[in-house]
Amino acid sequence: MSTPVKKVPIHLQSSQNRLLVKNGKVVNEDGMVDTDVYIEDGIIKQLGRNLIIPGGTRTIDARGKYVMPGGIDPHTHFEFEFMGTKSVDDFYQGTKAAVAGGTTMIMDFVIPRKDESLLEAYERYRANADEKVCCDYGLHVAVTSWSPKIKEEMATLVQEHGVNSFKMFMAYKDLFMLHDQELIEAFTACKNLGCVAMVHAENGDIIAANAKKLLDAGVTGPEGHEMSRPEEVEAEATNRACVIANQVNCPLYVSSVMSKSAADVISAKRGDGYVLFGESIAASVGIDGSAQYGNDMNKGRLCIMSPPLRPDPTTPIDLIEKLSQDGLQCTGSDNCTFNADQKALGKNDFTKIPNGVNGVEDRMSIVWDKGVHAGIMSPTRFVAVTSTNTAKIFNLYPRKGVIAVGSDADVVIWDPNRKRVISADTHVQAVDFNIFEGMEVTGVPEYVIVNGRVCVDDCDLKAVHGYGKFIETPVYPPYVYDQIEEREKRPRGVARTAAEMKKYADEDAALAQSREAAKAAARIQQIQTNGTNHDTPRKPKFAPISCTPTLPDSAVVTPSAKGPRLEGQRNLQDSTFSISEDVDEARRACIRVNNPPGGRSAGGFWNSESNTHP
Repeated sequence: MSTPVKKVPIHLQSSQNRLLVKNGKVVNEDGMVDTDVYIEDGIIKQLGRNLIIPGGTRTIDARGKYVMPGGIDPHTHFEFEFMGTKSVDDFYQGTKAAVAGGTTMIMDFVIPRKDESLLEAYERYRANADEKVCCDYGLHVAVTSWSPKIKEEMATLVQEHGVNSFKMFMAYKDLFMLHDQELIEAFTACKNLGCVAMVHAENGDIIAANAKKLLDAGVTGPEGHEMSRPEEVEAEATNRACVIANQVNCPLYVSSVMSKSAADVISAKRGDGYVLFGESIAASVGIDGSAQYGNDMNKGRLCIMSPPLRPDPTTPIDLIEKLSQDGLQCTGSDNCTFNADQKALGKNDFTKIPNGVNGVEDRMSIVWDKGVHAGIMSPTRFVAVTSTNTAKIFNLYPRKGVIAVGSDADVVIWDPNRKRVISADTHVQAVDFNIFEGMEVTGVPEYVIVNGRVCVDDCDLKAVHGYGKFIETPVYPPYVYDQIEEREKRPRGVARTAAEMKKYADEDAALAQSREAAKAAARIQQIQTNGTNHDTPRKPKFAPISCTPTLPDSAVVTPSAKGPRLEGQRNLQDSTFSISEDVDEARRACIRVNNPPGGRSAGGFWNSESNTHP
């Protein structure tokens, strides 16, 4: 029996009940406006200028700053048991780091242990998270095998536990990987439940074969990781997942898009009308994967993740441009942190390096710096890719992902000009390194408000242990399933009027009647001719007449399906092939030519013993 989830009561301190954010520029995905924001009891109550507010309300001056919906990170792995170890950022430290970086909600992945049911794994994650989280959270559930029981448990999670997304792995062979037929069934189940199918897109069979080949050749260092799963292997699986999902009309979310090729596939398929969403991550837009190929093997191991960072230095800017142009829709962190000593488990074998990097704390600043500050992305698009699109895809909108009356008071006051240097010495996360070490970024959350409570106060972190809560994600998100419904309305065949259909039906009926009448007449004639109704007719009374022509003595017959020819004359339609079975003499398989046209020549085609007449 599963352990019941403990519910943690949430109490707002009286000083946190009312808050006014003045003089800021409110940024939503659809535009920017100068307005004040009044918050009470964790909800946005009023927007506008010269608001009438109760006494005792705290006021934050946001002059010269952007007021934005808090970030939503759709991809984290806290307390994840993987590759013989466990990620070091738990639900407290991980969500505390998220808040420090301007993220006010995370979505983690329930990944079952071996021989653990989906429901048992879900209950385990809820028990771990509920007492620790510093901000709100949701859960996706990973489907790592397929059976009728799994299908039933998916329905239970949807109907009773507020889960609307399931992730399938195409990699990690013999561990998490599903094959194509299983993907078809899993995607179909998601569609029938009104859920969003998610996928880790890499070809696991190719990766396993490549890894063995590299190890056999003596390649054991971190470079072997990316070499075993090159860009085209990610792109192939991405394309295959898109096609399978499209065939069953299931919406698909491709997580951790790490290469230009995979991003191109998603962008092209969306252009073809697929209901499809792509997620880049902080690591893929912040750095490239050249460290894997460097001389410092320790540093190379630290950035190992799957799909891998690409050594192509143009990849980060390409992915940022795709985000800006709606070729990709979301940014996550894929935060899955292992300390340096855990990474060293693979010092002699790259396949044993625990996969995962940091990013939950730095995601917002990385995307702002590489996108908005670099002049590639607008502030409104930044809000879309860091918050609003995720809220819409997973049916959290407009509760989350927007500054609007009635929405949760998850608000970030963003200073677009303040700089900071990223370092493991100063970050909040538990992990002992940072893949962005030494990077200076422009754009910092100055205030972060979580459910109405100021948890980052003028860059001073005041996150509260256990303050967040689990947020259910209802099925059939309109942003996704309106597109699915529209596709299903499209005609599947040739449009015809009722009159045309009746005409075709009448013609079909007349043809069928004619065929039956012809069959009946044939049976009657057969009975009259043979005196029986057997299927096999009697042998005819007269011998068949031979139509073989009589030839003069000068004629020479050669094997031919077209008949004989006179000597010295060539029948250009002659052939040695025949389907006849009633010839009296055996035919010769070939004719050796002793005097070929044009005379003999040494070593030529006609001089071959095995050649036949053309």
